[in-house]
Amino acid sequence: MSSAATTAPSVDKVDGFSRKSVRKTRQRRAQSSSQFRSQDKPIELVQLPLLKDVSAQEQPELFLKKLQQCCTLFDFLDTLSDLKMKEYKRSTLNELVDYVTLSRGYLTEQTYPEVVKMVSYNIFRTLPPSDSNEFDPEEDEPTLEASWPHLQLIYEFFIRFLESQEFQPSVAKKYIDQKFVLQLLELFDSEDPRERDCLKTVLHRIYGKFLGLRAFIRKQINNIFLCFVYETEHFSGVAELLEILGSIINGFALPLKAEHKQFLVKVLLPLHSVKSLSLFHAQLAYCIVQFLEKDPTLTEPVIRGLLKFWPKTCSQKEVMFLGELEEILDVIEPTQFVKIQELLFKQIARCVSSPHFQVAERALYYWNNEYIMSLIEENSSVILPIMFASLYRISKEHWNPAISALIYNVLKAFMEMNSALFDELAANYKSDRQRERKKDKEREDLWRKLEDLELRRGIQNSDGVIPT
Repeated sequence: MSSAATTAPSVDKVDGFSRKSVRKTRQRRAQSSSQFRSQDKPIELVQLPLLKDVSAQEQPELFLKKLQQCCTLFDFLDTLSDLKMKEYKRSTLNELVDYVTLSRGYLTEQTYPEVVKMVSYNIFRTLPPSDSNEFDPEEDEPTLEASWPHLQLIYEFFIRFLESQEFQPSVAKKYIDQKFVLQLLELFDSEDPRERDCLKTVLHRIYGKFLGLRAFIRKQINNIFLCFVYETEHFSGVAELLEILGSIINGFALPLKAEHKQFLVKVLLPLHSVKSLSLFHAQLAYCIVQFLEKDPTLTEPVIRGLLKFWPKTCSQKEVMFLGELEEILDVIEPTQFVKIQELLFKQIARCVSSPHFQVAERALYYWNNEYIMSLIEENSSVILPIMFASLYRISKEHWNPAISALIYNVLKAFMEMNSALFDELAANYKSDRQRERKKDKEREDLWRKLEDLELRRGIQNSDGVIPT
């Protein structure tokens, strides 16, 4: 053990391509689990009769016994251990799923604590440590949960339990409490996307059925996001939590509470600043648009927030921002558009001027949107002077012919909207360019004279004679 411990660091030092070595390590542990509580000897479970084979009076008691039996955990990293008992538990879980789906009258008061105990014992665990510094979710394969054959059925059982017509939140709230929800939210950091998808459904059902837990759930999601943005920049389940929030925001009553508006400005908008935005941007943009559809007066602070976090060096993120901005403009009210049009189109002008053709292309596609075009036409006297210089210059200089063609179409549209202003701006632009060229020539002439004078002084210093 000691020799292995001493040689490992030297291997990392020698390997100049650390990401490759990390990927190999991750491939070796493509499946991981910290769920199993170690056992000294093989696990033996007493095989109980099937629920369908006993009388209706005996079923509730047998159901509880099977729940207790399913609290037993197995080591799935050891693929050869307890094969028979693993299969027995899997078949029992399948039976329990069918039972809660099809049966009636099984949900007695004694059932609730046993169900929550069995679910808790199986799903709540310390997650395997993540290589957060080196792991790239866009490139690297996630670590899958080795015990998924059982875990999947546990989640399916719990979802069917929560969706049962006989489910009584008034009884269940004693067991599905804040502590339970907190542990559930921690599991959203699982790298296994299958588990996060199940967790999303479970949390959504709990939010819908337990009114007393709603504020707590929102607060804890708030805390997770703040920690993600300002501390760790690592949390696997941001997209899933945002998807749940999209449904929650859609159900907010009007007028919006101050806490909801603060959540938008202080939590959702700063999520745009993280490096891994691409992993959850679609869900984030949906949440933002939901807020604006609820309360159009939030449009100005939202767009100002987007402009504040606008990426300066990452073209991929800039394209995403432009896409989100178009979604916002699709629902913006004309009165709100007027308030932010100058700031907005100054940024769009910068994007059109971008040497990265995808950024320029995405910005120019705004002119293919009928609603945005109607807003631009109504306010062309403000927008055209902001955009004209960038468009005219890039139409002559851009390296990509496709961009030049798009700009030509935009200039043509502007000319049709307001030909008088267009002609005036074109004349002003040309005269400004002539003045700039004249200044450039004067500057060049001055530098040439200074260089000649310096040369003459150099000759005078060396020969003592000024040439005629």
